[in-house]
Amino acid sequence: MSGLRAHVVVAREHFAVDVALEVAPGETVAVMGPSGAGKSTLLQALAGLEPLTAGEIAVGGRVVDRVATPRVRTEPMSRGIVLLGQDARLFPHLSVRENVAFGPRAGGVDARAARDSADDWLVRVGLPGAGDRMPRELSGGEGQRVAVARALAASPRAVLLDEPLVALDPETAGEIRRMLRDQLAGTTTIAVTHDAADAVALAERLVVIESGRVTQSGPVREVLAAPASGFVASIAGVNRVVGIAQDGGWSSDGLRLESADAASRALAASDGAALVAVFRPQDVRLVDHAVTDAAAWRTQVTRLESTLAGIRVHTPYCQVDVPLADAVGLAPGDPLRLRIDPADVRFVAGG
Repeated sequence: MSGLRAHVVVAREHFAVDVALEVAPGETVAVMGPSGAGKSTLLQALAGLEPLTAGEIAVGGRVVDRVATPRVRTEPMSRGIVLLGQDARLFPHLSVRENVAFGPRAGGVDARAARDSADDWLVRVGLPGAGDRMPRELSGGEGQRVAVARALAASPRAVLLDEPLVALDPETAGEIRRMLRDQLAGTTTIAVTHDAADAVALAERLVVIESGRVTQSGPVREVLAAPASGFVASIAGVNRVVGIAQDGGWSSDGLRLESADAASRALAASDGAALVAVFRPQDVRLVDHAVTDAAAWRTQVTRLESTLAGIRVHTPYCQVDVPLADAVGLAPGDPLRLRIDPADVRFVAGG
């Protein structure tokens, strides 16, 4: 099996993408980041479609691109890297079978053997008997299944996924996600996605890129549980509030939170240290103004946002998910009292 090691530097108009990463043989790494952070530029450079400004790319221990003297750079087709994007990009004049057989045939495999292999791959991606169909006869989800079969039939050293599910409806995306998880097992893969569900389902590790730099990396669930930036908190669906450790808890501008978590309490023992409180919007509770509650804090509504479950109330400190009935009459500027149980709060180091 082939692993991938790269230090990609690509100069852009407003900043440089400068990302180093290593993917073990057979591992899937998810890459996430805000729009314009450099994720697609990273994949384009790895695939050989974007020239490096500096750095080096090695696949299976072989350097395929290096900015040095003399310059080392292989053509995209010879890297053994396949890039799958939002558009399946099937050859419109070839049947589904011939699309899937294209890679093996280009590599010298006998035509009959390549077509037999293509039919096997179509079964594996959930399209048995579809070999004679033309790309124009396929749905979006079917087209992506064929694109996956075509990519893997070529026995690539690595597969790059550039948000291949973003244009699909939720049900189809879920089906393709499950298929990808099964078929990519054992294949070195980098998957760029905007959806935390994709990262959790497909990848062992998550790399977060912001403004062209890696800002956080590690096992997927660990990164999402301890977000190092507002962006990571947003994709994880949690509040991330910066403060300091004080008297065994978290404090900021007079607001104090406590945690029942032993590791969190240990972090909070270092008075004055930068500390981040992490908690879910659905765990915050509204407290009636007439009720005495020493643990409640005062704030105000800054914005109201409709959600599938009710209303998300935005405040200067955090977001709060409340049932629609509890939000009746609320408007921006209204005072609020909130509280959260220490069992629902975690502290992480940093600012």
